Amino acid sequence: MAEAPAYAAVDLGATSGRVVTGRLEGDRMTLEEVNRFTNRPVCLPDGLRWNLLHLFTEALEGLRRAGPLAGVGVDTWAVDYALLDARQRVLGLPFHYRDARTSGMVERAFSRVPQAELYATTGIQTLPINTVFQLLADEGSAALAAAERLALVPDLLAYWLCGELANESTNASTTGLLDARSSAWAGEIIARLGLPPEIFGELVEAGTVLGPLLGTHDLGQVPVYAVASHDTASAFAAAPVRDEHAAILSSGTWSLLGVELPEPVLSDAAREANLTNERGVDGTTRLLKNVMGMWLIEECRRTWAQHGQEIPHEELHRLAQSVDGAVPLFDPDDEAFLPPGDMPARIAAACERSGQAAPPDVGTTVRSVLVSLACKYRWAIERLEAVSGREVRCIHVIGGGARNALLCRLTADICAREVLAGPVEATALGNVLVQARAAGELGSLADLRRVAAESVNPIVDHPAPDREAAEATYRRFLDLTGLRAPTTA
Repeated sequence: MAEAPAYAAVDLGATSGRVVTGRLEGDRMTLEEVNRFTNRPVCLPDGLRWNLLHLFTEALEGLRRAGPLAGVGVDTWAVDYALLDARQRVLGLPFHYRDARTSGMVERAFSRVPQAELYATTGIQTLPINTVFQLLADEGSAALAAAERLALVPDLLAYWLCGELANESTNASTTGLLDARSSAWAGEIIARLGLPPEIFGELVEAGTVLGPLLGTHDLGQVPVYAVASHDTASAFAAAPVRDEHAAILSSGTWSLLGVELPEPVLSDAAREANLTNERGVDGTTRLLKNVMGMWLIEECRRTWAQHGQEIPHEELHRLAQSVDGAVPLFDPDDEAFLPPGDMPARIAAACERSGQAAPPDVGTTVRSVLVSLACKYRWAIERLEAVSGREVRCIHVIGGGARNALLCRLTADICAREVLAGPVEATALGNVLVQARAAGELGSLADLRRVAAESVNPIVDHPAPDREAAEATYRRFLDLTGLRAPTTA
């Protein structure tokens, strides 16, 4: 018997992309990766940009390899965008969020709309990479002057696939320009910031059919869905949570750690903790903390390779496991770590600034990153609990970081909570589950979670019963970084 047509997820991360097919077989969704490719930004004379033409070409190649399709959906990272003219032609490749052009833009924005007021409307944390600050960096440019529409990266790729342009709401919510309560564009805020209101187009929800693939792609009359196009929103939809006491850690280039709530939390305490409210499937809110994530390891690995040390991930893991005793600790969210560069040197400098010796070797550097991340996760969970009123009893680690057994074990120990690792391909799984629901094969968000749970066997880590060492590590982290105890909502 021939296989049923598959749903195809075009799933693009900050360092790699993939096309994954999903077939609903009973109560399980089976996934198959049909094309994986690198995502390397390009440094042009005017800055660092995404090579979307390469990514789109590889996406089409993956769709061709996938065979008969029942649907296509695109998810990517958030905040980055293209500006389009009146004929919906791209006015330059999207800038990379790590480009330095947003320097000073946070201050410019807050001089027009105070931070407290901006947060009370949009609920989005203050990060210089946010769309709102990138758009202010475009002020005075020919591109912004000629722009008729704004397309976030997954909006643009879906438009190139089917010819229909819309702004999907989960990704739109990350811009810092969407009203967190009404889920509409924050028109008054946009006007006060001096941004052109006409570029903000129709908003659609995850599961909306945009249109069939264009005939020029020669792939048939396959529907293109607006899925939960922010990759974190797709990943959260596939997290096999058991109850409201679960936190979800989407672990990849970024670590996005949060709880799912029915409404946004826009309190002063949430703003002071720099938590972010992003939309999920069915109007849910992801109350999140962004932590720097595997970017630190990847940049270290890239730097070591430039100096002749090509170290596989497995060897990095082995070296980190072999390190005994206390290691230097630092705040993974130090802004010095945001741009590309010599990450081992930056980590060494951060440790020395707090009076510690720099990590002496590769293994200690990696273990310092992982222990520091686990400590920052606990710090974030304590703030999420204080602000939301939710007690977090377990942590679901999803995404590529679920493969890092040492990080999962450290997270369980330091956070003093059960850790369940998997699914690894949570983003692609959430993407195809939303498509299957839109096609009528699944019903509620609970159905998606039920199928996700049936489709994965998570690896469970329990915290070590002896708490003394983990507690001492966390107290040392707080002392070294100057991070404070949580405030109440």
